[in-house]
Amino acid sequence: MADVESFTLDHTAVLAPYVRLIGVEHGPKGDAISNFDVRFVQPNEGEIPTAGLHTIEHLLASLMRDRMDGIIDISPFGCRTGFHLITWGEPQVPQIVDAVTGSLTAIAEEITWDQVPAVSAVECGNYRDHSLHSAREWSKRILEQGISSDPFERIGV
Repeated sequence: MADVESFTLDHTAVLAPYVRLIGVEHGPKGDAISNFDVRFVQPNEGEIPTAGLHTIEHLLASLMRDRMDGIIDISPFGCRTGFHLITWGEPQVPQIVDAVTGSLTAIAEEITWDQVPAVSAVECGNYRDHSLHSAREWSKRILEQGISSDPFERIGV
């Protein structure tokens, strides 16, 4: 089996919330694709409930693209402690922290239910499993802790 970088990370040593560059890969024509660990919850100490995580996912898909170019995808970890962010190019961690912070602030303070994208049966594969209330509460909690630019130290918060 191939090694998966995130499976080699010592999940007991990190200090969430943080943004961490997992790695950069270059395609045959030199294009760079960056993969970031956007960790919201301390691993093995908690997890975002599915409905809240699902709503955060839908909102981040749009809000992050409003705040930075080059986003390919932002998808939740199965452990429900954060997200993979995949981008074109090589954005710097502080840029990601700023975009995530702005997006979570919008979720916590501004977004109304009618602004949550893709929450119908036509647009979503599990449209009944959403909670804006949970998304707001978790966004507030993450913002109160501050998002570090280093996974092992509280930097930039």
